[in-house]
Amino acid sequence: MMRQQAEREQLLGRITQHIRQSLDLYEILNTTVEEVRRFLRTDRVVVYQFTPDWNGNIIAESVSAASFSILGQTIHDPCFESLWQEPYQQGRVSAIADVYTANIQPCHRDLLTSLQVRANLALPVLYGESLWGLLIAHHCSGSRHWESWEVDLLRQLLIPLNIAIQQAQLHQQIQLLNSNLEQQVENQTNELRRALEFESLLKRITDKVRDSLDEGQILQTAVEELALGLEVECCDVRIYNADRTACTIRSEYTTQLPSCLGHNFSISEPPARDIHEQILQGITSQFCFTNGDLFRIGQAEFSAMTCPLMDDEGVLGSLWLFKPKQQDFNELELRVAQQVANQCAIAVRQARLYQTAQQQVIELERLNRLKDDFLSTVSHELRTPMSSIKLAIQMLEIQLRPLNLIDTPSSPVSRYFQILQNESQREINLINDLLDLARIDADVEPLALTTIDLREWLPHLAEPFELQARSQQQLLQLAISEALPAFTTDLAYLSRILSELLHNACKYTPAEGIITLSAWAEAGYLKLVVTNTGIEIPESELERIFDKFYRVPSLDPWRHGGTGLGLALAKKLVERLGGIIRAESANNQVEFIVEFPMDWLNFGPTVTV
Repeated sequence: MMRQQAEREQLLGRITQHIRQSLDLYEILNTTVEEVRRFLRTDRVVVYQFTPDWNGNIIAESVSAASFSILGQTIHDPCFESLWQEPYQQGRVSAIADVYTANIQPCHRDLLTSLQVRANLALPVLYGESLWGLLIAHHCSGSRHWESWEVDLLRQLLIPLNIAIQQAQLHQQIQLLNSNLEQQVENQTNELRRALEFESLLKRITDKVRDSLDEGQILQTAVEELALGLEVECCDVRIYNADRTACTIRSEYTTQLPSCLGHNFSISEPPARDIHEQILQGITSQFCFTNGDLFRIGQAEFSAMTCPLMDDEGVLGSLWLFKPKQQDFNELELRVAQQVANQCAIAVRQARLYQTAQQQVIELERLNRLKDDFLSTVSHELRTPMSSIKLAIQMLEIQLRPLNLIDTPSSPVSRYFQILQNESQREINLINDLLDLARIDADVEPLALTTIDLREWLPHLAEPFELQARSQQQLLQLAISEALPAFTTDLAYLSRILSELLHNACKYTPAEGIITLSAWAEAGYLKLVVTNTGIEIPESELERIFDKFYRVPSLDPWRHGGTGLGLALAKKLVERLGGIIRAESANNQVEFIVEFPMDWLNFGPTVTV
């Protein structure tokens, strides 16, 4: 008995101490039910809180097994309000040893058995004079006789538990009071609200000016958004002339003042000079003047703020905001306006750089057109003399052959004559390629469209290149899909494209290398691929490989010869036929990939047939 008494006192002491240390009601309740269940060695102890309709919620629980858990359940006892609400409020204690033999209402028995209860001990929890809930011990594994000392223990626990509930309710009231006070403070802090609005305004303006590369649009967006956001009568941007003796209003947004858009103001005389000296020094300022015509035509009196449009390279102009003379600009408005001015300066500088770059692009395009026109003109002019040179070479051959001067390889005359023939033919090929490029760019020749069976046509096209490859100890192979459909195209153009690619492959592939011509249809596209091994083009060179006269430095252009126009011409022809061409290189091989839409005439560029 002495040991039980000591344990009860220790339990009461622990729970009381915990209540003193915490204002969290649910933490206190959970600790209480856990301590009580362990002490009583029962299956379940819960705290049951009533709702206004006398249903209740299980808000704290300790169980010996998870299967006994009823935490969070809402329980409706149909007998409680009519039979037990008043007795429990008066302090009634219910101790049931066995629900099956106890003298209780059937509705009460049904409720307890549905909760797996075999024995039940319930005591009222009060808040002031009101019935707040119940502290209940459940024995689920069998019947149990509740000892009087167990009931007394729970009665004693109710005292600190009631105190804890009162403390928690008081704490909640204090928290609610603090919350109300904080809400009142927040409602009265208009400056904070304005700060948040200005932050949003600044972000909106910054995003808009960064999205544009048009100087006029940038400035107009800034003055309009700022005028509306700060609720001023007018906002404008002034840009200085080259010698900083005058400024011009380039953009403005006004709600009250007359428009001065495009007006030029001198800044050489005071007081305008004094204001602009501060601007040119990067100083933001505000002032009030009665002679407003110095700064805005038709405005006699006003308060104004000026912010320099300044970046790392200097001051471009200034941002001006106007209010009625009796109103000042606060520190927050000054800061927002200055940040907008800074963003405008950056955006304007970027816009000017972009415009300069655009002008340079236009000029480069013009020069490129002049170059192409020049090459085309020169090609036409050279064609006639080159034809004469070719004829002269043929006549020279007729004269030299009977003398056996050109048939002996070791003869200097034979070598010189061969050089003359080769170089004249190279010049003729160059002229012809330039003229072909000019004709394609002019887009005046109609396409001679025909429908072909690529499975039959491609092997025929590849025959001469197979012979060339064999003579150079190379292997040329075909990989043509059997499922290739008929294809409509300009046969001469397509032949020129593939011949150029195969010619290049034969020219640059080393001995023992493999050249492959592949063809297949995929997802509505015809794909033609020429692959050669034994060579690799640096990735940095692939983008330029289709430029006119461009040669890959690592491929020894002087050894292989050529005009430098073959791939440029092939690309033009592919595009003329509505396709695309690209080059890829890796793993010691090069691929030229040509793709044509099978029905390109239906959605490709407009062509003349």
